[in-house]
Amino acid sequence: MFWLNTKRIIRTGFLSFWRNGFVSLSSILVVTVTLFTIIAIIFTNVVLESVLADLESKVDVNVYFVVNAGESDILDMKDSLEKLTEVSSVKYVSRDQALAEFKEKHKDDYLTIQGLNELGDNPLGARLNIVAKDPSQYEGIVKTIEDKNALVSSETRIIDKVNYRQNKVVIDRLSAIIVGAKQLGYLLALVLMFISVLITLNTIRLVIYMSREEIAVMRLVGASNMYVRGPFIVGGMIYGIISAILAMLLFYPIAVWLAKATTDFFGGVNLYTYYIENFFEIFVIVLVAGVLLGAVSSFLAVRKYLKV
Repeated sequence: MFWLNTKRIIRTGFLSFWRNGFVSLSSILVVTVTLFTIIAIIFTNVVLESVLADLESKVDVNVYFVVNAGESDILDMKDSLEKLTEVSSVKYVSRDQALAEFKEKHKDDYLTIQGLNELGDNPLGARLNIVAKDPSQYEGIVKTIEDKNALVSSETRIIDKVNYRQNKVVIDRLSAIIVGAKQLGYLLALVLMFISVLITLNTIRLVIYMSREEIAVMRLVGASNMYVRGPFIVGGMIYGIISAILAMLLFYPIAVWLAKATTDFFGGVNLYTYYIENFFEIFVIVLVAGVLLGAVSSFLAVRKYLKV
């Protein structure tokens, strides 16, 4: 009996879907817009994460050493820093490398290069370039660096300066931007989803309103609430499945169109490549969202006509 009723519900749902073709098309279009918004949010987050990751990689802290600092002490400090869980990478720049970089940077400044040559010796010390896993972790890393007893075996102070204080304003602002951008993205996603659900719910209500007399007759002859709801839920699931396919197809040319722009301007992420490589995962997310959206909206919309 259960399977017989299930088959009847599914068959009635398909028949209702075809019978109300124009309204079904309207519902599909609304759900498609909703799912397209979900896809757009997914890809926006991907681009945003790529941009933020690119910005994070450009924020660092340099530890400058005195000219007479021993290389062994510097390398010991480098090894100690690399063991910190907050540190992503540590690059050692020797005195000779620092001098070569300085000359390259000021190669067009004749007076600076002339003054450097007159010194006859390399006035620059070695340095360590430190990149943290998260910008908010730099302060803790710098405190560890400044703890000479923990990191330096020599009794002579070898650190000349750490440029964290100069970069702190930039680091703090970047951290605030990262947190704010993520929060704004989540808030925007929730608002758009809420609006989309309301529109979808009202559209499906129109379908059910057109069938209100049929629902009343079914109730009079003793049909159960589930038997009345079933065909509309099946119809809502059909809307979701078709809309998910349409939304994915519609986003394909957009991903192709935006591929070069996102590669050039947003940290190297290629939307088309991401779309192809993650097609199955994105489709599953959109399909589940569409089916749930259609089914839940139908379930809630028909409730008005059930005295339960």
